[in-house]
Amino acid sequence: MARFEGVYVALVTPFTTELEVDHKRLTELCEHLIASGISGLVPTGSLGEYAALSPEERSQVVHTVIDAAAGRVPVVVGSAAPSTKQAVHWVQHAKDAGAAGVMALPPINYNPLPHEVTTHYEALSEVGLPIIAYNNPHDYKVDLTPDILADLSHIENIVAVKEFSGDVRRIHAILDQTELEVMVGVDNLAMEGALFGATGWISGVPNALPKEGVELFRLAQAGNLAEASALYRRLLPLFHYDASPQLVQSIKYMMELAGFPVGPTRPPRLALPQAEYDRIREAFEVAVRPSGVSS
Repeated sequence: MARFEGVYVALVTPFTTELEVDHKRLTELCEHLIASGISGLVPTGSLGEYAALSPEERSQVVHTVIDAAAGRVPVVVGSAAPSTKQAVHWVQHAKDAGAAGVMALPPINYNPLPHEVTTHYEALSEVGLPIIAYNNPHDYKVDLTPDILADLSHIENIVAVKEFSGDVRRIHAILDQTELEVMVGVDNLAMEGALFGATGWISGVPNALPKEGVELFRLAQAGNLAEASALYRRLLPLFHYDASPQLVQSIKYMMELAGFPVGPTRPPRLALPQAEYDRIREAFEVAVRPSGVSS
């Protein structure tokens, strides 16, 4: 049985109109997602605007989410940081706070050699918390290819990979070359990933539409292609935004449309042009349209 199975939501961080972290709303978001059937929570990732948080804010966000989960679902903490020493600090912080694991990028401020990637993850592993290696070659220098992951899989606490390359063929190769769990890392491959062996999905748009995300992944894992495809086609225009640099603004707006506003984004992220919001609204209306109803 997979350790990190099902739909994990990469949480947004709610802010007040004064751009302060809204811990009350964050707690309400966790409650809402758990009640909607999600399998786990992932705070302080890119979607959570971790880079815009002070160390004190980041620490408190982790504690708020773990307190809100109260053991009902696992919490996997994003540990990205500019240096290995800082990343180790956040892994240790997650362990001390009671997290079930961490989602860990390779070095992010430097194009490392292979042995430097390995040493980075070995240092994180020494903390003693399960690690989901995060492969995002679009935003960072390193591509954790199946060959590299095969090497990393020998590190004691690396148990899974969040695969964000956008190439569904990677899932087959990773499963063939390693014993790692594969978690879909980009929403617009959620169905394909589940069909081809991914046991989890670290998701973005399910912040706004959690029940739909859970149902899609369930249908796809069960091989119910007809029902999964019908739901997927409705959701896919929204899912594409998860792979956009403006994913935070886009998903926070989807949450507003879903009746669960979480405030603005922090600069440098600013409001999007109105035309972009109009396109998101159109896609959202299609996503929530009852099955069988056409425009």
